[in-house]
Amino acid sequence: MKEDIHSYIADLPVFDVHEHHMPDILGDRDVGLLALLWQSYGGWTQARPYPLASETGTEYPVLADLGPGSWEEIARFVEGSGSNSFIRSLIRALTDLYDLDEDGITEQNWQRLDGEIRRRHSDDSWRHEVLDRARIERIITDPFENPMLNAREALGERYCSVLRINALAFGWHSESLDHNGNSAHQFARQLGHRLDTFDDYLAMLETLLDTMAGRHQVGLKNALAYDRSVNFDDVDEGLARQAWGQRHPTAAQCKAFGDVVVDRLCRLAGERDVPFQMHLGSAQIRGSHPMKAAGLIERHPKTRFLLMHLAFPWSRELLGLAFVYRNIWLDLTWSALLSPTYFKQALHEAIEVLPDESRLMIGGDNWHVEETYGAMQLMRRLIGEVLQEKGDNGYFRADDARRLARKILSGNASKFFGGDNTKCTVP
Repeated sequence: MKEDIHSYIADLPVFDVHEHHMPDILGDRDVGLLALLWQSYGGWTQARPYPLASETGTEYPVLADLGPGSWEEIARFVEGSGSNSFIRSLIRALTDLYDLDEDGITEQNWQRLDGEIRRRHSDDSWRHEVLDRARIERIITDPFENPMLNAREALGERYCSVLRINALAFGWHSESLDHNGNSAHQFARQLGHRLDTFDDYLAMLETLLDTMAGRHQVGLKNALAYDRSVNFDDVDEGLARQAWGQRHPTAAQCKAFGDVVVDRLCRLAGERDVPFQMHLGSAQIRGSHPMKAAGLIERHPKTRFLLMHLAFPWSRELLGLAFVYRNIWLDLTWSALLSPTYFKQALHEAIEVLPDESRLMIGGDNWHVEETYGAMQLMRRLIGEVLQEKGDNGYFRADDARRLARKILSGNASKFFGGDNTKCTVP
């Protein structure tokens, strides 16, 4: 291409549609190298951070007071799992941000790096500096520790958030919680909404959506793939009502309750033009195949679904859904960090298959700004490589590549989330 597409992409602003930036994490002044590794996707190389349906729980020291650790603990990540893509991306980011040499993290420099990470994290301006260096102008965060959080007030003008709905699908009893420990009944208390009956509960769902703008929430987020199957086709309100008020409903009653609630939320979102993010793939992997969500998507043609993570490992099935159902958009979040090779192949195919250029967006899906920085640098490089390859083989011209790059990095997200009520558009 006449103009280097990589240089062009490097200068573009980003509208990041998915992070897990939260006040308690970003404001933690005791973060060191070991905590940064555990609280990144690098931690997933050491332990899966969520239990499967067959398990009662997992030991995962993600929020424990880890202290400075030792080289042996650091080496488990950077040497024992050093070939893993999550680790490679984070090392590149830390090398760039903390001025390491080409050897990356070593036994000789890890303590100095740990001290520098702690020093930088003691300064509230550090996270803003990193995001500025990443050229991220807008961020939509999913603060799963507090789904009712007003991210604009808590984190700054760069932020909006989505309302995670998982707890709502488990709200049959005041003691029932989702996998993050959230309670729908707590949401109701925050809204001042009494929950004496199931009808009260359904009415509360409308109140939640109608008050989103006041909390700078720009969409709903369905991460139920970590809790249960993403098949929401048992919309049996009678069976769902039987679950209400019970501490231990039957499995069928629990599923019906969740299916009815999610179906109702999709309808309400469509009526209000509220975007609906949805995690697909991995997680409870026996139930997260994208085709399991086809019924829900088909029942709600007016609801705009933003399907996430390329539904790894089922990107082709996801692209099939997005070709058939024109109420689907795709968030490329996380997939580049997981496997750059997989990401590039899927992006090549997505460009060719999707019905128009509005359908692709990017995000980081991280807790810490260092990993977000690395994710954005990686995505810029991989998107540039794919577009360069598309130009080199004559698929399209340089102008086509630049236009699509602008859309993927910010333009599509700005339009998708940029209604009058969101105030989350790129300036």
